Amino acid sequence: MLYLCKVGDSVNNTLDHKCPNCDAVLKFNPHGQNWKCEYCRSEFDLETLNKYEEKADKTLESEAISPENIDMYSCPNCGAQIIADPNVSTTSCVYCRNVAILKDKLQGEFNPDYVIPFRYTKEDAINAFKKLGKGKILMPKEFNNKRNINEMSGIYIPFWLYDYNANGVIEADCKRITSWRSGDYRYTKTDTYLATRGGSMSFDNIPVDGSKRFPNDIMNSIEPFDYKDLKEFNYSYLSGFLSEKYDVTKEEAEQDAINRAKNSFISEMEKDIIGYNTVVPIKNNINLQNIKNDYVLLPVWMLNIKYKNKIYTFAMNGQTGKLVGNIPIDVKKAVFLWFFVFMITFGIIYAIFYFGVVS
Repeated sequence: MLYLCKVGDSVNNTLDHKCPNCDAVLKFNPHGQNWKCEYCRSEFDLETLNKYEEKADKTLESEAISPENIDMYSCPNCGAQIIADPNVSTTSCVYCRNVAILKDKLQGEFNPDYVIPFRYTKEDAINAFKKLGKGKILMPKEFNNKRNINEMSGIYIPFWLYDYNANGVIEADCKRITSWRSGDYRYTKTDTYLATRGGSMSFDNIPVDGSKRFPNDIMNSIEPFDYKDLKEFNYSYLSGFLSEKYDVTKEEAEQDAINRAKNSFISEMEKDIIGYNTVVPIKNNINLQNIKNDYVLLPVWMLNIKYKNKIYTFAMNGQTGKLVGNIPIDVKKAVFLWFFVFMITFGIIYAIFYFGVVS
């Protein structure tokens, strides 16, 4: 059921999903795609959970599920805005790891249309990270510290999805090169052609990151998501996870979607230009019709580890399990290893030379 949680001296309408059997906090279970009680081991699907919630006090329920009443925490250090676990009054900022405190509330315009639920658990994400570092003997000790690794956090990242119908024409400068030998001379002939191709295409669910704070290169690296798993948004999916609201509007984000659509259109048209040594697009006229756009939350496991005053970010697609991130080299370990190898090599060479002279 849904309850109001009191934080400090004021009442904040945070979402809290309670087990109908024992009243413990329910968390979303990525493996079972349901909600599981860690105390009495009861499990509930979304339909069953909604039935229990409908029996709760309607006034309390309407306040609890209102987007305007979801507690928002804002980090005083980096400004990141996240929805924290509803049973705490403070939380650690997943971006800079400073303490985040309550500052604002989620407004109605930030209410998502859809969500892709997590399919991988925190344990899955930690194991994947450990596998990434396995065998890396020059990895700094900070990346093998259990305390650091356990800071892995599940976050729903805001995204805009765009659908387009596209039609247009591209022109390309194409060259066909032939070469032959006659006597002592080699001849090369270059024929130049102007190739034109046109057509129409449809694009569904072109994603654009809706958060300025989440690195775009990392988010692009953990794509793609399978949008067949999109579910109509329900606050129950946020149980046990953090979530950030968008700070990039759909109008601001659309240019990225347009660029991706046009580049894909050009790339597909180029595939039809065959029989040439080189193909260089020189002109295009592409028209895009925006069919629709949706505001969605996508699941990401994220870990930030600080090493030598630099934050190293690791992210795993919470739906597919794809993990990205770079582990730095510990310079001290590298120097020690070089010195160790040098001494061993020097010792072997010295022994060979010494015993060779003696014999």
